[in-house]
Amino acid sequence: MPRRRRTTLTALAVLAAGGALTATLLTRSDSSQAADDTTPTLPPNTAKVTQQTLKDTETADGELGYGTTSTAVSRGAGTVTALPDSGQQFYRGQTVFSVNNKPTSLMYGALPAYRRLAVDSEGPDVLQLEQNLEALGYTGFTADDEYTSNTADAVEAWQEDRGLDETGSVELGQVLFSTGPIRVDSLAAQEGAPTGPGQQLLTYTATKKAVTVKLEAADQRLAKRNAKVTVTLPDDKTVEGRVDKVSTVIVPAAAQNEEPTTEIEVIVAVDNQNALASYSNASVDVTFTAAERKNVLTVPVAALLALSEGGFGVEVTDGTSSRYVAVKTGLFASGRVEISGTGIAAGVSVGVPK
Repeated sequence: MPRRRRTTLTALAVLAAGGALTATLLTRSDSSQAADDTTPTLPPNTAKVTQQTLKDTETADGELGYGTTSTAVSRGAGTVTALPDSGQQFYRGQTVFSVNNKPTSLMYGALPAYRRLAVDSEGPDVLQLEQNLEALGYTGFTADDEYTSNTADAVEAWQEDRGLDETGSVELGQVLFSTGPIRVDSLAAQEGAPTGPGQQLLTYTATKKAVTVKLEAADQRLAKRNAKVTVTLPDDKTVEGRVDKVSTVIVPAAAQNEEPTTEIEVIVAVDNQNALASYSNASVDVTFTAAERKNVLTVPVAALLALSEGGFGVEVTDGTSSRYVAVKTGLFASGRVEISGTGIAAGVSVGVPK
């Protein structure tokens, strides 16, 4: 009977965390079986190769509320003559507050008002203004990035309707731009109080409830815009959400001798607002999926072996004999690893430690 070929392999203990692979290598040889070639060497335990969808997920704490809070300030000196109530909602064209009895109207747009707009002004803020005027029913101009005399005519008509001086130019303080409808969160001024440029009047949020999650900088891979997430509510019911906004926040040091830290703030939008109706503010769990592989072959991570010739393998067994098969690894998640290789199929038994 021919002698078994001496094979050297390396047992691998693997820890898969956050996509990182840490290996501890222990070398062994089957030369101890040379004295008795009729005795097969079998793994101490086995597991089946499974075909499944493998997900790399991570759950983080979240706060259910209304998302990011923004601040509205006075753009000039005067007296606060009108303020809304906390919780009040506003839509395009409506007056949010007034200074010197001159209303500040809400318009939609991502770019804040930062300059006076008049004939010959050009830029994306002009386009933003004209798109709002058009949405409010004003006509006679082209919605582009040029402020023409036709734009000025439309602005005069809008100013007349709003009780503003009909100058045809939009002054700072006449418009508050927001990405959509707003909800007043809190007031920072009182009617009848004096105000000045840059003085805070109120804070506001979006009108839809959202979840805010703060991640460590090392977990930024989880925060992909428009990625789907699962939100677990206090009653253990779940609702689907998506990553709507991702921003980097510098957190000041708590003590003088400490360094500032960086956080990733994630705003999760939830389309099913009815599911959130019974909660005003609440702590929730948010499960992110960093990676997903559908219908792949997987084994327990402990089944992986580091082969002495390089690469990874598994010990395939039929219960009476075993052999080492080189495999290619893919995603690591939930204690399992995606593998592929010759002879690897669903249902195949592979060796694992006791």
